[in-house]
Amino acid sequence: KQPADGRRLAVDNRAYNAALRSMRCLGERGFAILTGRWRTLRDTTASPRKTGDVVRAALHLTHFEYRYLTKSC
Repeated sequence: KQPADGRRLAVDNRAYNAALRSMRCLGERGFAILTGRWRTLRDTTASPRKTGDVVRAALHLTHFEYRYLTKSC
């Protein structure tokens, strides 16, 4: 958050914001990889409980795929 009166943030708040930005970036990149690779994740009509299972399976398959591709090169 930024102060409303235009002052600079305290050092601990700036560090917190930087950490939050970096974690958000990782999460968004991971989701982009999953939705780019697995078409079923783009438009899903499943229940939230089943969607979690589908995402978990896609994540496991993606990890397997990346591990296999990096060892074979």
